Amino acid sequence: MRAFVFPGQGAQTIGMGQALAANYPVAKAVFDEVDDALGQDLSGLIWEGDIGTLTLTANAQPALMATSLAALRALQAEGMALDTASFVVGHSLGEYSALAAAGAISIADTARLLRIRGTAMQEAVPVGVGAMAAILGMDFAAVTALAEAAAQGDVCQAANDNDPGQVVVSGHRAAVERALDLAKEAGAKRAVLLPVSAPFHCALMEPAAERMALALAEIDIAAPALPLVSNVLASAVSDPAMIRSLLVEQVTGAVRWRESVMYLASEGVTEVWEIGAGKSLSGMIRRIDRALTCQAIGSPENIVKALAPKT
Repeated sequence: MRAFVFPGQGAQTIGMGQALAANYPVAKAVFDEVDDALGQDLSGLIWEGDIGTLTLTANAQPALMATSLAALRALQAEGMALDTASFVVGHSLGEYSALAAAGAISIADTARLLRIRGTAMQEAVPVGVGAMAAILGMDFAAVTALAEAAAQGDVCQAANDNDPGQVVVSGHRAAVERALDLAKEAGAKRAVLLPVSAPFHCALMEPAAERMALALAEIDIAAPALPLVSNVLASAVSDPAMIRSLLVEQVTGAVRWRESVMYLASEGVTEVWEIGAGKSLSGMIRRIDRALTCQAIGSPENIVKALAPKT
């Protein structure tokens, strides 16, 4: 049994998806549709632009979605049907890519939602007020307790449960720095601030969640062709009304990636295909469950390798 997974912010690189667009008209059509929806030459920025500009949240989010959907369309052009998978799941913004892949939201609407989401998340907290940090070598329960101790009246939350030894905390910068000190005292392997522009997936994102509630109320969401494993629930959902609600909750809620992967395995998934830029999710997945096999699908060469007959 297979699942398709979709990466989140941080996977972006200049040139991602360009070879797919050059080799597959259906992939090029995805980038064209996103450009049209945003009224911007986003594909030009992705392929020939400046990495600093691409990394801006409002650009990175629709750019990563476009790359994922282009990779999926190319894969489908080679005969790999969507229903060869049993679930879709995405990491943070990747959840939108997953929903577009499964036909729940149109690509154009997804691009516009991600532009709003990226802008709203960036504007929710003044630059420098918030921060995020990765803590390695401690589990989610330990980091959750540590974040609560570091808060001291500020916001400090465990925001991403990425794998058994990697948890991200998010909140007010001073509280996150206190969490780093506590983590080092508790014996964490590493505890480092992340180069992000805002404190995602914590209560400070409430203004962004309110903007997303308004934006999501304006678009059509259909039942996905494949169940979505929700970041918030770490289990499958197909009801459009619930998906709409969960996408709002996801802005301030923790990304339960480790539990989501465990859920896939519990449902019988044995192979995971990472659709889009990079292969960071594949690394996390292997650390969560070594029995799961992973394929990264982000280039024509990846597609040829993935579809080659197994000997």
